[in-house]
Amino acid sequence: MIEVKTSLISDGEFNRGVFATCDIPKGTMVHEAPVIAYPNDQHSHIEQTLIADYCFEYGINHTAILLGYGMLFNHSYEPNATYEISFEKHTFDFYAFTDIKAGEEILINYNGDVDDKELLWFDQE
Repeated sequence: MIEVKTSLISDGEFNRGVFATCDIPKGTMVHEAPVIAYPNDQHSHIEQTLIADYCFEYGINHTAILLGYGMLFNHSYEPNATYEISFEKHTFDFYAFTDIKAGEEILINYNGDVDDKELLWFDQE
């Protein structure tokens, strides 16, 4: 259903993104990413690394590193996917927010809400 390929919208060193390998109907779960969580007071150590740009807020007192393809979804203010945090399963569950065509890059809004247009941390600098 999904694969990692070179992304034209990413400008990082590796330029990767997550792409649909088939048509994905709206509402379909596209990926369940397991979480490695750590207390926020340890984040200062992570901030000294490239990994800091890929971490997600995980509740009030924790930050999460996502496994699987979880950290490879790129951002858009017009996303075709969204995610929900499952604290019970310790996963981030990614869902098609719109119908996604085969070959299309799957994009999420890093702000956590598909309608949130607030500038991201890397756009504020």
